Amino acid sequence: MSFALIKLAAGAIGTIGLYTVLYRENKFYRFFEHVFLGLAVGYTCVALWTETLYDTWWTKMAGSTPEGTDPGTPGYWIWMTLLPIGFMGYFVFSKKHNWMSRIPIGIILGLWSGQQIQVWWNRYGPQIASSMKPILPTTMESFIKPATSSLPPEEVARINSQVYPSQAITNLIFVFTLLSVLSYFLFSVNTKNKVMTVLTTSGRWLLMIGFGAIFGSTVMMRFSLLIDRMYFIWIEFLKQGLFHG
Repeated sequence: MSFALIKLAAGAIGTIGLYTVLYRENKFYRFFEHVFLGLAVGYTCVALWTETLYDTWWTKMAGSTPEGTDPGTPGYWIWMTLLPIGFMGYFVFSKKHNWMSRIPIGIILGLWSGQQIQVWWNRYGPQIASSMKPILPTTMESFIKPATSSLPPEEVARINSQVYPSQAITNLIFVFTLLSVLSYFLFSVNTKNKVMTVLTTSGRWLLMIGFGAIFGSTVMMRFSLLIDRMYFIWIEFLKQGLFHG
């Protein structure tokens, strides 16, 4: 039995062991759960050093020596000050000195909060700007926007500057969906008004449609993972590995 077949067999047994939880909780599943978590933690520890700490901390602190065409880089030992700050986080296990663990947590949360403000605006700012869509058509020469693949650039620019009826209808549906969903969360406004009642009710239904689509996509993703695992067991392990099909 080759080593490649042993690896395939181990993967197949582990996959089947994890799927036994669909029947009920059992020791077979528990064993492979602990194996999976142990491998994941071990891989994460190694990846933390090789992919994060070594490049972003150790190399900058210790520098590198010249080798071949690489001139090397000087080390800056000021980066060593991050080591005791990081170790302070482990004082959370000490009843007497657990206050020291709040220092690195406060630094991390402060830096993260400042970065997230910029990240939030860079991510959602363009979405807010793009939600301002025209809902009235500017031309009636065609109901649907014509194809522009074979037209000169001037004609393409003219067509793109127009709002065709089909685009206006699509934009109207989008704006109505946006306003109705937002109005559903306006809890401080009296919704006994007929217009607000219609908007909030529509927002509730549209939210359910959106959540249903997200749930359907999640189920499809889970089935994709299941199909991939079944392909591994039936094709890669049994057919190609065990029976050499």
